[in-house]
Amino acid sequence: MLKNKTLFTISILASMMALSACQPKQTEPKDDPVQKPAIVEPEILKLAGDSEKLALVLPECDGNNCPEISIERLSSNQAFIDEFIDQQILKQLNQMIDISPKLLKADQLATSIADPEHNKVSDQATAQKTLATVETPKQKLEKQVAPYLVTFLALDKELKALSANHQISLMIKPKILNANLPLATVVLNSSSYLGGAHGSSAQRYYNFDLKNKKHVELNAILAPNQKAQLEKKAHEVFKTWVLESKLANSVEEYEQAWKFTLSDNFYLSKQGLILQYGEYEIGPYVVGLPRLMIPYDQLQTILKKEYLPQVEVKDQTVAASAATVNKAKP
Repeated sequence: MLKNKTLFTISILASMMALSACQPKQTEPKDDPVQKPAIVEPEILKLAGDSEKLALVLPECDGNNCPEISIERLSSNQAFIDEFIDQQILKQLNQMIDISPKLLKADQLATSIADPEHNKVSDQATAQKTLATVETPKQKLEKQVAPYLVTFLALDKELKALSANHQISLMIKPKILNANLPLATVVLNSSSYLGGAHGSSAQRYYNFDLKNKKHVELNAILAPNQKAQLEKKAHEVFKTWVLESKLANSVEEYEQAWKFTLSDNFYLSKQGLILQYGEYEIGPYVVGLPRLMIPYDQLQTILKKEYLPQVEVKDQTVAASAATVNKAKP
């Protein structure tokens, strides 16, 4: 009887061990590593790109008095700026070259000059091109520039017919000056010689708010009711420029011929606000393209805070912290 009980107990234990062996092993759950939130860096808007040269076809010419023309446009990551600069290039051309209104509408002529291969394309290929392709900004500007090129070349022929030994030239080129904050800036440089006593040149700055995608003029960066103060500061810099350049014995004498005016052609440099002037604006041809610079330390209440350099804010913060520490010392 005892033997049977023992055997029965052993069989139960064996069954339990067998069942236990068949069960999958319980593994302790591993703690998932704590997922640290990703640090998202704020996107910094930045103007990036370069100029691209327009394809303008000139006739074959040998010698030292062949006409020269070079027009470049901006090709950047900000289409609204490229379009704006394209319009300024056309505006600049209109000031440099007086063309016939009929030429402005000469689309067929413009196409043949901007794209000399156009007339060689078959009718079928032309139809396919019209349906399938989209005109690029560069091609569009080339067509708009073409009438000015026609007039430019006509002027060259006219001067040569008069036996004038002149080499006429024209150049327009944009360049990115400031890439981002507080304003992105593009400078449009131009120069020309179209006969006469001397050539002409210009330097125009265009400033842009990348976040709001808009062109920013001088009035927009000034604190309320501060334009008169800016003009006063600029006039003081003008007086110093006149005397240091020895343009006259006194500022009063100089301003009898060249009265001071406040330019709206500006950009924000590292040192201060630059006011750029054109030829004959505040001085004779010999002074070239004058510029006046007003340091930022004189503009603290004149410019809006967002247009003052960040380094100024940092310096003020450090100075305030140092003053607090010194005050806390016994």
